[in-house]
Amino acid sequence: MAKTILGLEVNGDVLQEAHERVSLRVPKPHMDLRQGDFFHFDWPGVLKTLPEPILVVGNPPWVTSAGLASLSSTNLPAKSNFQNRRGLDALTGKANFDIAEWMVIRLMEWLDGRPGTVAMLLKTAVARRVLLHAWKSGFPLAQATMLTFDAQKHFGVGADACLFIGELRPGHATQVCHVSELTHAKRTANMISHDNGMLVANKGAFDRWRHLAQDPTSEPAYRWRSGIKHDCAAVMELRREGTLLQNGLQETVGIEEEHVYPLLKGAEVASGRLLQPTRAVLVTQKETGQDTAYVALTAPRTWEYLCAHAEALDGRRSSIYRKRPRFSVFGIGKYTFAPWKVAISGLHKKFQFGVVGSHCGKPILLDDTCYHLSCSGREEAELLAKMLNSDTAREFYGAFVFWDSKRPITVELLSRLGMLALADELGEKAHLVSLRPDLVAKAALEKTLF
Repeated sequence: MAKTILGLEVNGDVLQEAHERVSLRVPKPHMDLRQGDFFHFDWPGVLKTLPEPILVVGNPPWVTSAGLASLSSTNLPAKSNFQNRRGLDALTGKANFDIAEWMVIRLMEWLDGRPGTVAMLLKTAVARRVLLHAWKSGFPLAQATMLTFDAQKHFGVGADACLFIGELRPGHATQVCHVSELTHAKRTANMISHDNGMLVANKGAFDRWRHLAQDPTSEPAYRWRSGIKHDCAAVMELRREGTLLQNGLQETVGIEEEHVYPLLKGAEVASGRLLQPTRAVLVTQKETGQDTAYVALTAPRTWEYLCAHAEALDGRRSSIYRKRPRFSVFGIGKYTFAPWKVAISGLHKKFQFGVVGSHCGKPILLDDTCYHLSCSGREEAELLAKMLNSDTAREFYGAFVFWDSKRPITVELLSRLGMLALADELGEKAHLVSLRPDLVAKAALEKTLF
């Protein structure tokens, strides 16, 4: 029986209804119901006054910080890089976070070594991020459970959701979370685990192929890259209509071909339509940070086109464009212009790697929903694609992927597989090295975790 019950609600009408419902209970429980804002409430101070063990139950908002900002809401936590993102990750969308994630992590911190349990209704993706943060931060998470349920049926929300239960007990720690359906809570359907800073979706598959895991502190033989990012498709992406180019605004574009490259989108990569690109992209730089003023000299009509659409380009909201040369793009470097690549879509829920070459004498570029490896020739690209499409590679990646994520395939995920270790496992290492003799030196640098 609970000794003390404290309730906090920001909405006055909801709080009044709660008071009325409590008044009808017989016997009446001792409850302290208060109106307050989670982000300004003295949680550390109040939690210290409560008897142990403490149970914190709630249904935090299923919205991101950017989502609240777009609604002009001021009910946000103080800005901080609490996820410890680095570099561009802290500037781009990765710095956006779910409000619920921030709230649950803070509650765990505010318990401050006291025994207690946090039980929250969360999106499963948020629950996993909370878990990973807790494990990486060394929280005394003695037991963790995710009880999944149909959020569409109960709340009308199209998201994978769960009741996340995290029991904190000083001096105890587990690296495993049991996943079950809420209707069959005692029947474990899966176990999520933590290993060397990685969240493991399928412990059995990982244990089988763990010797292929790339050590993130060593230099990889191959580096996965993102496709080109411009955040202004209506202006920067073009279609060919006969001999003419047309942008997304249905304007005929008369610019030089020098900065125009064939482009494949993620959906085309996922479907295997890799040979005949239907789009092109305007590329203003050869590497990140390059001064774009040279475009005015080498391709004056292109510069005139960019200036004509300056309002859209200068108005791009992502902070990565601030203090950068005008009309900058990202995901750009020597790797972008490699004549051959192995590519995969990050948005589609399947491991399908394809070979991408050139079109009309120019390398085919990929949009920022794709990831790719740069290759020096077709045979190398075909060999890498064959290796990555093998059952071994797919089982390895399957140990880490969570298909309910918005972008289930990421650079971080792809980089976990050591390519030379995979080649050795499949008996293709000698073949690969014969195509790329420089890999002999890299083989000494690429290390696996185990």
